[in-house]
Amino acid sequence: MRKLMEDDDHDDEIQTFIKVWFYVVLSLVYTYFIVSKLIPKGFLRLIFLLPVFYLFTILPFSLNSFHLGAPTAFYLIWLGNFKLLLFAFNLGPLSSTSTSRFDPSKSSVLFISLACFPIKLKENSSKPKIIKEHIRINIQNKNKFWRNQYLILGLKTLILSVVVKIYDYRQYVNPNAILVIYCLHLYFGAEVVLGISRAIAKTILGLDLAPVFDQPFLSNSLQEFWGRRWNLMVTSILRSTVYDPVCRVSTPVLGKKLGPLPGVFLTFVVSGLMHEVLYYYLTRVDPTWEVTWFFVIQGLCTSLEGVIKKSLNNKLQLNRWVSRILTLGFISGTGFWLFFPQLIRNGVDIKAIGEYGIMVEFVKNKLHL
Repeated sequence: MRKLMEDDDHDDEIQTFIKVWFYVVLSLVYTYFIVSKLIPKGFLRLIFLLPVFYLFTILPFSLNSFHLGAPTAFYLIWLGNFKLLLFAFNLGPLSSTSTSRFDPSKSSVLFISLACFPIKLKENSSKPKIIKEHIRINIQNKNKFWRNQYLILGLKTLILSVVVKIYDYRQYVNPNAILVIYCLHLYFGAEVVLGISRAIAKTILGLDLAPVFDQPFLSNSLQEFWGRRWNLMVTSILRSTVYDPVCRVSTPVLGKKLGPLPGVFLTFVVSGLMHEVLYYYLTRVDPTWEVTWFFVIQGLCTSLEGVIKKSLNNKLQLNRWVSRILTLGFISGTGFWLFFPQLIRNGVDIKAIGEYGIMVEFVKNKLHL
């Protein structure tokens, strides 16, 4: 009886998930065909987008599972709302002034996909290829590239499965080692979820998409990790919504050397606040601001790192392996201290781990395995 009730709960959650995304697509159809075509950019367009902001904010509350609710909250509350905020002023990836070679204002499928998925189109190539042989070779290279990407995604999924399996023996594992496993879980989990989203979008659009991660474990500095390797979709959105506007105000006052620092710091503050919002959707308890302080510290140290490098004119160079160990060690150490405790305290880790087994059983039952 309990098993049947659990199956019914899973069916209800999946049906709710489908309904949520139906409303998302419907609201983006309204955005594309009415707001973008009839309403001029600026505050008037922003007003007409308020119902969409409202829907994107409340819809994730309908989902209770971690693996459906967390990505949905991330896609809608953070990426979706920020993209639409930029779009209100004809900026960002959804606007007709986007620097990508495809104009989302001329394709509803492209517009909705860019708004829904954590993806970014690759920039224009610098020189068009007009020779057929070059085009043929280029297509072959692209096909080979995507085959490799799918293989890598499969390998990361396998590693994630191994990491999850370790949880079965967590009573025998040192608590500090469990925190390291959480770091691996966070990285490979994000890679798999965002990689699947990218693959789905690639299949729908048939276009080249920029990678979401760029081997963050090879970062030699905080600037490299946060600015060029970790979650590049979020980096791009925060650059457009926070960093660039702040720099335009601060640079004339502080000069070219110090002008970017307020932009860097406030970008991390906004990221911390958005993580705090996401944590609220996951835990449904009042924020404790630990994760905000995690990003405040990252912002301060990244800014300080930039100042030191400029003052030394990049003359002092550590061994790259030493730099990587220091960089990843600092991020992991502060993560153990401030990033994970709020989730662990509210049992989000246990809930997420438990859902893996439930999902496997659910699929088996549906396939009658």
